Amino acid sequence: MRILQLGKFHPLKGGVEKVMYALAKELSERGIDCDAMFASKDGHVEDIQLNEHCHIYICRTILEAKATMIAPTMVTTLVQICNRYDIIHIHHPDPMAALSLYSSGFKGRVVLHWHCDIIRQNKLLKFYRALQSWMIRRADIIVGTSPVYLQASDALTHVQQKCRCIPIGIYETTSDPATVAAIRQRYAGKHIVFSLGRLVLYKGYEYLINAAHYLPEDYVILIGGTGHQHTHLADVINSQGLQNRVKLLGFIPDEELGSYFQASELFCLPSIDKREAFAIVQAKSMQHGLPVVSTDIPGSGVPWVNKNGVSGITVPPCDSKALADAIIQVCSDEQTYQRLRQQARQRYEQLFRMERMIDAHQALYREVLEL
Repeated sequence: MRILQLGKFHPLKGGVEKVMYALAKELSERGIDCDAMFASKDGHVEDIQLNEHCHIYICRTILEAKATMIAPTMVTTLVQICNRYDIIHIHHPDPMAALSLYSSGFKGRVVLHWHCDIIRQNKLLKFYRALQSWMIRRADIIVGTSPVYLQASDALTHVQQKCRCIPIGIYETTSDPATVAAIRQRYAGKHIVFSLGRLVLYKGYEYLINAAHYLPEDYVILIGGTGHQHTHLADVINSQGLQNRVKLLGFIPDEELGSYFQASELFCLPSIDKREAFAIVQAKSMQHGLPVVSTDIPGSGVPWVNKNGVSGITVPPCDSKALADAIIQVCSDEQTYQRLRQQARQRYEQLFRMERMIDAHQALYREVLEL
């Protein structure tokens, strides 16, 4: 079989593009021809031959509008090469990729990966809805990352029979004992609560910052990541006198991430709406045996990933007191804490290992070719 992963941006920063890249890399290393096509996000254009079974096309972007890369060469390139493939695996939401697929005249099988709905950009959806509806009809199989999100999406109500759930798989990350010890020494005597993600509104970090008011003084909240809300969040911390209780760490290099997970006592995900569809960082936490406190976002896969009472605790969104109470509940009872640690690691092993995701997709492609 010959497969093309289509959609999203390069360089690889977000979860969708990292899933695309992982599929292309891992399948090609199994000897399956699997290429990938991205729109450039930084203006850099350079096709990459990853190995003998994987070519990565990076198409030039001329404009970014509403978080969409306008890359006309994605259309022209796909028209030229689409007939090389048995399956095009398109990743949604990405209007440019959808337009490219529509324009290509591709006659083979289509797998549609429904990572999340278009929620806030209603004006964009007004123009994109017809193309989105075509793409749903055109897809032979639709893949979602959690059963909850597939079932709750209004756009997929009438196509449940061709929906399949494949959770996102992640690579094992390692930690450095010296770095772990240094982090713990820096916050000696503190319960370390770790959070990580883009500093944007729907991530709900202001609620996590406010949760510090309800935590005992021997707790410290560490928030890693960058984003346009950084200045606002720093102002909130300073204006409320929380400089010693909450730390904005900024960008954390990949090689240090494992050490932050390992040094922490638990992970907190305070996201507030369905734009948080899965939250890969929850699975990363579980990989390190870290209990998770997250939000029970209606229709989102977030509370499915972190199963309440199994890998951690879920609380209502937008509730700082509930976040703090759950954090204290996890950390204050050793028996509960150790049980959640063990079960978090078990849930990672059962659902979120990279090999499981690749095996499932390989089986899915065989299924779609037999339709």
